[in-house]
Amino acid sequence: MSLHARKPDPIPEETARVARAAFPDGNLYLRMREALDVIHADEDFADLFPTRGQPAEAPWRLALVTIFQFAEHLSDRGAADAVRGRIDWKYALSLELADPGFDHTVLSEFRTRLLMGGAERRLLDLLLRCARDRGLLKARGRQRTDSTPVLAAIRALNRVELVAETMRHALMILATLAPAWLRAHGRPEWVKRYERRPEDDGLPSKRAARQELAAIIGQDGLEVLVAVDADDAPPWLRDLPALRVLRSVWVQNYLPTETGLRWRTEREGLPPSAQFISSPYDTDAHYARKHTTSWVGYKVHLTETCEDDTPNLITAVETTPGPVADGAVTPRIHQDLAEHDLLPGRHVVDTGYLDAELLVTIPEQYGVDLLGPTRKDYHWQARAGQGFDAQGFAIDWGHEQATCPAGHTSISWTPAVDNRRNRVIKIKFSTKDCGPCPHRADCIRSRKPSPRRTITVRPHEQYEALRAAREREQTETYAAEYARRAGIEGTLSQAVRRCGLRRSRYVGLARTHLGHLLTATAVNFVRIGEWLAGTPRAKTRHPPLAAVLAPAAAA
Repeated sequence: MSLHARKPDPIPEETARVARAAFPDGNLYLRMREALDVIHADEDFADLFPTRGQPAEAPWRLALVTIFQFAEHLSDRGAADAVRGRIDWKYALSLELADPGFDHTVLSEFRTRLLMGGAERRLLDLLLRCARDRGLLKARGRQRTDSTPVLAAIRALNRVELVAETMRHALMILATLAPAWLRAHGRPEWVKRYERRPEDDGLPSKRAARQELAAIIGQDGLEVLVAVDADDAPPWLRDLPALRVLRSVWVQNYLPTETGLRWRTEREGLPPSAQFISSPYDTDAHYARKHTTSWVGYKVHLTETCEDDTPNLITAVETTPGPVADGAVTPRIHQDLAEHDLLPGRHVVDTGYLDAELLVTIPEQYGVDLLGPTRKDYHWQARAGQGFDAQGFAIDWGHEQATCPAGHTSISWTPAVDNRRNRVIKIKFSTKDCGPCPHRADCIRSRKPSPRRTITVRPHEQYEALRAAREREQTETYAAEYARRAGIEGTLSQAVRRCGLRRSRYVGLARTHLGHLLTATAVNFVRIGEWLAGTPRAKTRHPPLAAVLAPAAAA
């Protein structure tokens, strides 16, 4: 499909007349078309199309339809039907009332062009540029970030179901692409064993029977892998994605021995969740857990503005596998904002996005004030609020020594790495000082005959940044500013309820991320429309019980 760029068509007179008669007070699509004219132009997508060939559907229309589609959580068929049948969409798209629209597959092809052309953010960027031109997006203002789980478009499987489904998937691919080879190397009993999905027939209820089945499946898969690796096998078979997944799943679930394969247990070592393949159909989706919530899939991080005099607009979207910690995403968020000239002056986040190192690097690299609650000191002195915690020790960074509240000086200063892979310094005191010290009970609970105190601190810059952040947390100004972070939960709720954010439409991290970017664009589109209409922001709803009894409790 080729592109011959031209200006967007004006709204046909008959379409405009009927739309205004049907919606005398306007609606979202009429209002946005009248206020912003057209957000996109064909030239914005010229690099994604060749210049020769059959003319393509106008990209500016496809971009708008994609936004409308995600704003109403429609399938491709549903969106194509809406283009044909809805007057307000025809008005926004400058279509005649009798226009038949286009085939629904055009939308999928357009998304593929965005993905393959590295233009996943383009629709979001163009809408943000439009908002900035109209003064709805401030530079260096306040922004906030939060994340939510996203279920992959697959079924969660236990390990026996996983190996059975992986084997079944590989055999189905071989039956389609290499039937003669499979006929020569397959077994007749595989038809009964792998023709149906494992969840359709169910697994044996007894553990011994399940392990026996897992061993049989393992041997079947090993036969396929050995046959594929043989010298007489077609080389291209080894490169089939289904066969590569089969090999990886067998490595993570079976242990080779002299007598064959043995089912791996936790004692023998299983890959961490960030590497463990949970489904043969989406190898990017992994098991994750946060508090009491567990899922197989991804995590999406949304960053939005939070000013009083402009609409709250999403400025950055990051999609990661589920097990990735929030703190690992913080630098990526700021790099993305910097590349698009959208950095805030103050970034409000929760504890997951903070650590001592980020409190130093983010302000230095991007000039952003990273605000949020720091991780607490979990040593018993800090939790109990008594005794000598690490903050009570005076540290002489130049001489690499620390002095305890009782006046004793440390004898050891050792750089190390903690269990979170953070650079730290371990400072130790002498047993000769700690043993007879009258404040020993305030400092040490060890029952060793020769106890001594050890404190662990961050490097100098991180230590000072962490201390300053903890001091700021005690101020009223901080409490008022951090209260803004709660508003991001309303954005997540809107994206979930209106756009289906918490369930991926697509398979794979790249396509799932594209879907999240388009969801963010749709949310921004709706919010700009509501802002232009003067719709007041929704307020937090409180149950009647709180409204009735809260005043009495306060009194």
